[in-house]
Amino acid sequence: MPPKTPYKNRIELLQGTLDMLILRTLQWGPQHGYGIVQAMRANSGDVLQVETGSLYPALHRLEKQKWVRSEWKQTASNQRAKYYRITAAGKRQLAADHGRWQQMVAVIAAIMHPGAKRERS
Repeated sequence: MPPKTPYKNRIELLQGTLDMLILRTLQWGPQHGYGIVQAMRANSGDVLQVETGSLYPALHRLEKQKWVRSEWKQTASNQRAKYYRITAAGKRQLAADHGRWQQMVAVIAAIMHPGAKRERS
């Protein structure tokens, strides 16, 4: 198995994937930006490292779509931070995105491994 290397080329990340990952992370509970980044990194085995230059524009985009809401709160270390939480509309969007993602994974797998037996859903 090849060694894990951080995912650094943001351009290669399929459009919409970051939004889906943020929504999924917020399903586990409200979180501030740094917490979202840490959760993604931990859950990817330290492979996916989202930069703040990508995270905050995505959070603002999700907020504009009304898929997340934010509010200012105190952190455990008594600092003021903006906490984000997924909305009902965000949960519906995540379900739709997840379905499209699973379809895309199956299509890519079919192209990468032609002739391999595919499971039918």
